Amino acid sequence: MRGLVVLVTLACFATAQHQALIDYLERRLLAIEDRISLWHEQTTRYASELRELKQQMVSQLETLDKEKEALRMNLDGVGTRVDRVERELDYLETQNGAQPCVDVDDKLIEQQVTLVKEKQKAKYSKLSDCSDMISSIKAMKILKRVGGPKGVWSKDTGRGSGKVYIFNGTDDDTIHEFSSVQDFARSLGLSLAKTVKLPSAWKGTGHVVYNNHAYYINQVDEITVVKYDMKNHSVTDSAVFPVQDHVPVYSLTPETVMDLAVDEEGLWAIYSTRQNDRHISLAKMDANSLDIEQMWDTNCPRENAEAAFIICGTLYVVYNTKQPGRSHVQCVFDVNDMVTNEEAPQVYFPKRYGAHSSLKYNPQEQLLYAWDDGYQILYKLIMKKKLEI
Repeated sequence: MRGLVVLVTLACFATAQHQALIDYLERRLLAIEDRISLWHEQTTRYASELRELKQQMVSQLETLDKEKEALRMNLDGVGTRVDRVERELDYLETQNGAQPCVDVDDKLIEQQVTLVKEKQKAKYSKLSDCSDMISSIKAMKILKRVGGPKGVWSKDTGRGSGKVYIFNGTDDDTIHEFSSVQDFARSLGLSLAKTVKLPSAWKGTGHVVYNNHAYYINQVDEITVVKYDMKNHSVTDSAVFPVQDHVPVYSLTPETVMDLAVDEEGLWAIYSTRQNDRHISLAKMDANSLDIEQMWDTNCPRENAEAAFIICGTLYVVYNTKQPGRSHVQCVFDVNDMVTNEEAPQVYFPKRYGAHSSLKYNPQEQLLYAWDDGYQILYKLIMKKKLEI
């Protein structure tokens, strides 16, 4: 009997110890679970903070890259302007006589002036192997009528762009941009156009869009060529054209004192001065820096001229005939001397409404974009090689 009591007592004691152990283990497990939960919360918070920090760093790096690129472009622009100023100073030094207080050798001045004249008369170095010229007008397509009697319409003449640009009138600061010729054709007026506000007004009808940049003429006291980035909506560069006493380049379009043109060789300026006011002059320009590369005095008269364009380094001046709505190419000037005005074929335009206020050649399509009394017209050209003439 006593032994049974002892066994019962031992069993009770063992049960109590076992229960105490279980309670202890449960408390430890709860403590561990609390620590795991706390660790998980901290880990989640740290991960969220790291993600936010990464996003901030990426944003700051993108901002730094943009600022770096802007700084690089500004430095490039400053360098280009410094180079242009130096060249213009050199040019002015060769054109102006010596100051009275400076003893300069007259022979040296004569040599500098002679060098400038020889550079103007030097043989033009072609940038492309293009040797095409117009044989005749194949077809005329009247696209629509929008805007005033005078203006400019054209595609971007660079590669890879189908956008169409409208310069309505002869004095404004707004360009109308269409995504394609088809959008322009189906638009009710200019309703589908995106408007681009320029920082200064353009004058005349001598503007072009080339490689996503608008080149336009601004005239206040001097003739300034402005290069405007159509993507970034900012002025990339501007340059005063280094010729004094400008006169309208075409007698039938007196609002245009300078006509910019683009062909396979790049950017050109068609102009006229009071010193040679009976004829039209021509200059090859660097489209990047707006520097003048070479200049020519042509034998093409201003009188009765309405517009002009350039193909493969050849200037075609269009004159109005005595018949209303009829005009033809009457004067040709080739900077490469591959064809003379007498050898060039007579190119007549189909009868139209009035006179061309602008003719813009697109070298990618071999089309002429014409503005005629508010009508936007396309001319399809038939070309031939200059050596075949």
